[in-house]
Parts: sequence; C-alpha cells; structure tokens
Amino acid sequence: MAMNCTPPPAGSDSILSSSLIASVGCKDDSIKTQFITREGVYKLMTSAEYSRPTRVNYSTQQTSTPVKVSFIAVNDGSNQKNEKICFNVGKELFVYTYKGIKKVCHSAAFAALQSPVLIIIHASLAGDLTKPVDKRAYKGTYPTCHDFNQTTVTADSVYLLIGFSAGQIQLIDPIRKEIGKLYNEERLIDRTKVTCIKWIPGSPNLFLVSHSSGQLYLYKEELPCGTTPPHYQIFKQGDSFSVYTCKTKSTRNPLYRWVIGEGSINEFAFSPCSKYLATVSQDGFLRVFNYDTMELVGRVRSYFGGLLCVCWSPDGKYVVIGGEDDLVTVWSFLERRVIARGQGHKSWVSVVAFDPYTTSLGDFVDLSGSDEELAQQIQQQTFNDSAAHQSATTTTTTSSTTTASNLCRSPSGTLRANSKTSSPVTITSYRFGSVGQDTQLCLWDISEDVLRQPVGRSRTSILLHSPSTQLSSLGGSNATKQCNNVQANCVSNNCVADGNLTHNYSNSKGSVDSKKEHKRNFSLGSRNSEKNSVNKASHSKLIDDPIKLLGTSVCPRLDEVPTLEPLVCKKIAHERLTALVFHEDCFITACQEGFVCTWARPGKAVCI
Repeated sequence: MAMNCTPPPAGSDSILSSSLIASVGCKDDSIKTQFITREGVYKLMTSAEYSRPTRVNYSTQQTSTPVKVSFIAVNDGSNQKNEKICFNVGKELFVYTYKGIKKVCHSAAFAALQSPVLIIIHASLAGDLTKPVDKRAYKGTYPTCHDFNQTTVTADSVYLLIGFSAGQIQLIDPIRKEIGKLYNEERLIDRTKVTCIKWIPGSPNLFLVSHSSGQLYLYKEELPCGTTPPHYQIFKQGDSFSVYTCKTKSTRNPLYRWVIGEGSINEFAFSPCSKYLATVSQDGFLRVFNYDTMELVGRVRSYFGGLLCVCWSPDGKYVVIGGEDDLVTVWSFLERRVIARGQGHKSWVSVVAFDPYTTSLGDFVDLSGSDEELAQQIQQQTFNDSAAHQSATTTTTTSSTTTASNLCRSPSGTLRANSKTSSPVTITSYRFGSVGQDTQLCLWDISEDVLRQPVGRSRTSILLHSPSTQLSSLGGSNATKQCNNVQANCVSNNCVADGNLTHNYSNSKGSVDSKKEHKRNFSLGSRNSEKNSVNKASHSKLIDDPIKLLGTSVCPRLDEVPTLEPLVCKKIAHERLTALVFHEDCFITACQEGFVCTWARPGKAVCI
C-alpha cells in the first residue's frame, strides 16, 4: 500500500522536523508513491509513466543492461516546451515526445490564484505509448547507452548516438530517420561493451566513447573507421593513463585512444565549463583530467570495489561518485580531497546526479581559465573558508566579505550577480540524489557545516602553499615530489601520498595498531592488483596501492571525514534503479523493468 502523506497546511510557517521526516514511511518496505522533504511533498505521476508498449516479464528478458534515459529540448518556435525522451529496454530503443508536467490554468478558481498551478496530466494528455517518435529493435546486440547532441538540434532534426553491447556505435536522427551511420561496425577498434557515450560539450561533431576494456575513444562524426585494425603511437603518458593517436597516412577514427587505469571505465562526465573530464573505473578510482592538456589533476580511491557513477556540481566545485562500496563520496575539486561520505544505500549505487534547482550556490569559481588563475582562486577560496570558520566560531558580529564580484551561476549556466553583496559569507548548500540496486532513492544535502569545515587539527591542506604545489598534487599521486617539496608525513621510509602537509599520529604504536585494524577490516575490490604490480613502475605501485592510500586524501578512513545521512531514503521500485534526471518541476527515475517514472516537485502537482 502506498504511503498516505499529507502536505502541511497552506500558509503554515512550521517546518517539518528531521525526526518527522524520517518517521514517515520508514517502518515498512512498501513501494512509495510520495514522500516528504523539508520543502514539501514529492508525488509520483502515474499517468506520466513511460515504458515499452508491450510489457515483457522481467524474468523472461534475456539481457540485463541498465535502462538509461536521455533528454533533449527542441525549439519548434512555439512557446510550449517540446522535449524528447529516449530510453532503452532490452534489445529495443524508444524515442517519445516527453509531456512531463504542463502548466494549466484550470477553471476560474485556479485562475484566481496568484501563480499558475501545475496539475497532474491525465492519460489523455500523457504520451501515447503506441505512437513513438522512433522505435528500433536490434538483433544479436543491444543498446547500452545513448546521448543527444545539444548543439546541432533543430525543430526537424536531432542527432542521437547509441552505444551497443558488442562495441558498435550508431548515429541516427529519430525525427528525419534518413540519417544513419555506424562506427566500429566490424569491431576492429574495440570488441567490448560500450559503457558510456557523450558528445563533446559545444561540439557539433566530436564525441567520446568508453568501453568495458578500459579504453576511451574520441570520434569525429564525418570521419570513417578503417578497414583494418588501427595502429597506435604514444602521444602522452602519465600515472595510470596513456593517450595514443592513430598511426595512419589519412585521418580516420578514432582520433585519440585513452587507456585509463585497470578494468572497465564505467562512466565519465564533463565539468560545467567543459575543461575537465572525470572518469570512474572498475579499479575503484575517480580520475579527473584537464581534457585540453590531457593531464591528470586529481583522483580518489573508493573504500571498496569499483566506482560506477560520477557527476559534477552545477558550479564545478564538487564531484560526487558512487559504486560498489554502497557509499556516495563527495570530492572537492578546489581542495583536491574528499570532504564527505554518505551512507544510506544497502547495495551498489548506480546513479548520482545533482539537483541544480534546489542547490543554493555561493561564490562562483570560474574553472575555464588557466591553471595559474585557478590556483589564485583556490588560495582565495581557502582563505575565505578559513576566515568564515573562524568568524563562525567566535561571538563577534563583524561581517566577513567574500570575493569582490560575488557571482553565482544559475542552473541555466549563466552568471548572475548576487544582490546581497554587502552580506556576510553566503550560505551555500547542494542537493544531489542517488539511486541504487537496492531499489532506493536517496536525496542528500551538503550543508554549510560540511562545506565550511576546517581542514582539521590533524589535516593541514596542501592548498595553503604555492600554486605549483597545489596543481602538481593529485591528492597523492606525485608522492615523491610532494615529499621533496613539502613536509609530508613518511611512514617506514615510504611517503604516504596524503595530499596534506601533516598527518599526525598519536604515537608509533597507535599507528601500527591502526594500520593492522584497517588492514583487517578493509577489503579490496580491484580484480587486477597482480597485473598492476607487474605493469607499473615502482612509484606507480606506491600511488596505486590501496593499502598505502588508505588514510590519505585519496582514500580517507571512514572516521576521517564527515558522514552524511540522507535527507530521504525511500524504496520506489521493484527492480534496481538505473536512471535519475532532475528537471525544474520534476525528476525522472527508471528501473530495470523498463518503467520511466516522473515525480512532481512540491507544489507542482495538484490533484483535481
């Protein structure tokens, strides 16, 4: 039976307490169709559900590829929102016009209200599942991921990339239908499953494709693929990654081949400024690259197992990852360290996504400039954070200012000036969501006390030093260089790749006991540890050894960073959840059964 939640009375100034929110619907394991947060009640819109027209029993499906969802807004010249949705179920791919939630002025009673009312769309207004914009069924292989080109979209043309389980890539136009291209058709480039595919932000013809082989390829839409296996030559090499180019007389696909870490590259994501690329792999590492210079600028190791998903905050300051350790981990791009972990899921975390519409951003940091400019911003941010914390822990009423411009980035990506330029440090909070194989949806808030926390009594950030030291530190990758340049802690003549100036141990005996305890409790998920030790140099062994990384900024212990508890954690499906997308008036989830569900935000749906 669905939970019966009633929103607070209109006009009430009372705030729902955390205990009340936690108590609603937590004692049963039923599927929830609505839930309460501090901002109100979220409701499942059953009439706006999308799925395959002919239902297939989940147990009879031959494939278990995750159901992925892609959206694109099409400007058809009208004032109404025209959006397309694409999702894959088994060996089929569907494209529909996404109705979502419509603004409707219904009756004189609603017209008398001060603001327009968003109502639940009835079945007659929802998308007709029997009339898709495009439907494709495949034999011998099945779609695993897809992505719309946001740059080239027009009213009568949309480019859609599709990756497949056998490694092929297809380009189609679901509206015009006459355009169709195949890449890696003969599987000469890579024979493994496509795990993630994305257009390069702002590019009309370049796209990236990752495979379960651990390779990442850059393609150009108009270039052909060769008729023989490509021959590569090294272009750039760094810690745990290499970049190759094709050794051919004429230019052909792929333009570049990245080999990153060990095991599958499960997902990648570009920063909002498009300058940085974050990848998560089965070897348990998040790696963040400067995409233009092909340099590794930061990394994080999971506490256990592989990492499955990654996303950037709307302002590019934070990266959230999830995976097989059942945790969500928040990494600060500016400080190059883990600032929090979230415990709430009971199984693997499959998707993480920021909600830009309930995220309150403070000082905007432009990540599109040079590394020197970024270093200055990092120093200024660190100074401001320290000043803010010191001001908050004293009784003084003196206002502390932040940056001169005090800019914010809106969800649309444009800059806007903060109207309260003379106020104290802006309170900043971030909302993100996660879904997992435990069929649960979790909503998380990264609050001011986590963001403004001091580096700690036993943690002095390396960001207090010179820009060259800041940018050369990968949160512990260049361990030898760090130990030569700063007073990093060394244990047993082996530098601890900590990314910190000091890491105090109470005494040597306590240090040994602590290491023994964590070796006993810490289990590794890497399936290629022996291969790593053979293929990499001695310095790479140090920076990739999870045991040596434990207790550093790359992989802090559980008691070394704040632990977040979910604002909401609800069971919303029968099968594992595979997609989560936030819109302005709703959010969308998908499960392995092939159901794509729309959840209306508080105040955005009224039952009539």
